[in-house]
Amino acid sequence: MGAASYTPLDDALETLAGYGVALANGNSNHAPMVAEALCAMGRPDAVMPWIARYRDRMLPRPAAGQPVSRDDWRGALGQRDRFADWAAFFREELQEGAWPHALDRWVARLAPGFSAAATHGVIRVGHAVRALGAGETTPRLRELGDALASWASSYCELPSDIRNGNGTLLPRQAITKIPTVAAENRRRLGNITSSLAMLDDFPEFAPVIGLIDIGDDLERLLAELTEVFARVFVANAHDRLTAIVFVHGVTSLSAVGNIMPAVSETTTRAALRFGWQSACALYACFGSDTAMAEEIDPRALDEHVLVDRALANGDEHVIKFTEACLSRNALDPSPAYLSAIESALDILAGG
Repeated sequence: MGAASYTPLDDALETLAGYGVALANGNSNHAPMVAEALCAMGRPDAVMPWIARYRDRMLPRPAAGQPVSRDDWRGALGQRDRFADWAAFFREELQEGAWPHALDRWVARLAPGFSAAATHGVIRVGHAVRALGAGETTPRLRELGDALASWASSYCELPSDIRNGNGTLLPRQAITKIPTVAAENRRRLGNITSSLAMLDDFPEFAPVIGLIDIGDDLERLLAELTEVFARVFVANAHDRLTAIVFVHGVTSLSAVGNIMPAVSETTTRAALRFGWQSACALYACFGSDTAMAEEIDPRALDEHVLVDRALANGDEHVIKFTEACLSRNALDPSPAYLSAIESALDILAGG
């Protein structure tokens, strides 16, 4: 990857400010996230042309209606039609003191709903936080508010049973113990979020959240988690649907890595635990008998070529996945990351 360059980001965010959180097809609007990812990969030249091609898929930003109450904010969680209300709420929250304080408070509150909108809430927050780390501006602060609003308005918890407290397993050990929904019981309900609802009728999943040892070295745990779910991608992504599904296991946890420097250890621990649970939920609903690829031969792949291929592909998932894998690989190299990128490029060829 090239050196990060955020020169066009504020203009891009101003361009995107008039659009909502959803696309015309009902899926999440990825434009702010892709814009930041391109800047992080050192491809600022690609930001505005990519947005121009994506623009006709976006819907106008809805008007705010009923304000979210500070005394009863829980009642507004998970109400997708209240994105604009939440955005107005967070605009005020972020104006009161330093933004990391509000971020810490709300990531802790929203962490149990990590899987919201197929994890796009936390992913968008992660991109927004990294952009603010590169430079605090009004458009970037507004984008953080919108990102938190997208998470809050789509908030959704997974079945959880943590009566046994902290687990004892490393992620690499625990992933092999994740139960999967039998093929004959799997329901494809139009999107990832709807499909995850089948876990409500799959009691074997609830204890998954307590399997891993969170431990004290949170950076190490994050590295292990992202690497394991890159291996899950390699083993389980075999068509467009499964590729898009398992992209989110990596990009959502990578987003926690962007958030970690700005929040407390307590909040980070919660985000990692629920991030683990959420990525496991994807595997439980869409995975095969092989949890992850154990042996992956190192590939001599040029990172700049991979970025060029991702841009040529143009798919929002491909671009964000490429950036997340390259960023994590730079911090803790593993052949799993480059293999996963190459696989995504092949499976999602043509965008």
